Amino acid sequence: MESSQAVKSLAALAQASRLALFRMLVQAGPAGMAAGLLSEKVGLSPSALSFHLKELAHAGLVSARHQGRFVIYSAQIDEMNALLGYLTENCCGGNPCSPASTLSCAPPARRGRPQKESAE
Repeated sequence: MESSQAVKSLAALAQASRLALFRMLVQAGPAGMAAGLLSEKVGLSPSALSFHLKELAHAGLVSARHQGRFVIYSAQIDEMNALLGYLTENCCGGNPCSPASTLSCAPPARRGRPQKESAE
């Protein structure tokens, strides 16, 4: 991913309603979700929903398809993964790390250091 695309994607997600929409579409998976249902779940008017989805689509994070008389929106998971890859490309100074544990990304001096016990 180019840095200009990363900036475009991050800018699109840097708004509460768009972030909520994108997260909802990620949860919906490849099947996506109809615009009406999205509007209802996120609590946006149809015009506001349209505006925010247009911004996400312009950034390449969302796509739309027609299914009968409905418009179904889906998160572009490949684009999301490309953004995550770009952001974590040089994670942990080149050391392998696990997304599930922040200790694995800690500097070697801090790894495995025991926690201070609280005095009771």
